[in-house]
Amino acid sequence: MASYLTGSEAFTREKQATSDTNTTSTAAWADKYRGATIEDLDPPPALSISSQDPIATALMAAYERDYTHLTVISPTKRSLLGYLSIPRLRELLQNGTVKESDPVSAAMQRFNRKRGIYQVITMNTPLEELEQFFESETGPNGEKREKQQFAVVTDEARKFVLGVATKADLEEFVKRRPT
Repeated sequence: MASYLTGSEAFTREKQATSDTNTTSTAAWADKYRGATIEDLDPPPALSISSQDPIATALMAAYERDYTHLTVISPTKRSLLGYLSIPRLRELLQNGTVKESDPVSAAMQRFNRKRGIYQVITMNTPLEELEQFFESETGPNGEKREKQQFAVVTDEARKFVLGVATKADLEEFVKRRPT
C-alpha cells in the first residue's frame, strides 16, 4: 500500500534532508579549522598602490614583500578600485600587452561596483566562511561568478584594507596546524 505525504510533510522532510547535508559539510569544515579566524592566518599588512603608479613600481613592491596580489586605490579619494595579480601581470608583460612604464590601471582587475553586494571579509571571519568564499561559484546575491583566489580583508565598516588572504594562505594554515 502506498503512503502519501501532505505537501507540508514533504516540504518538511525535504528541508530536513537539505539542512542535514549543510550541517555535515559545515561540521567537516569546523573540524578542519577548529574555530580559527582570518586573524589566525596572520596575514601581512596590505600593500596598496595607486592606479597611476607605473607597473615597474608595483612589481618592485610585490617582489620586495613576496606578495602575489596588491590592492589598487584611487590616487585622489584613496578608495579601493581593484587589485593587481602579479602572476597575471607577468603574463601580460611577456605577451607585450602592457609595458613596465604603463600605469597600473592598464593591468589591474577592477571591482564590479554595479553589483552592489559584497561579502565583507574581516579579521574575525571564520576560516570556514573564507573557504566557502574561495570555493563558491555564486556571489552573495546569487549571481554566477568564478571561484576566487584571494579575499580583501577589511574592517567591519569597509573603510580600511587590513590585508589580503589567499587560497594558498588557507592551505598552508591547514598543513602547519597539528591534527
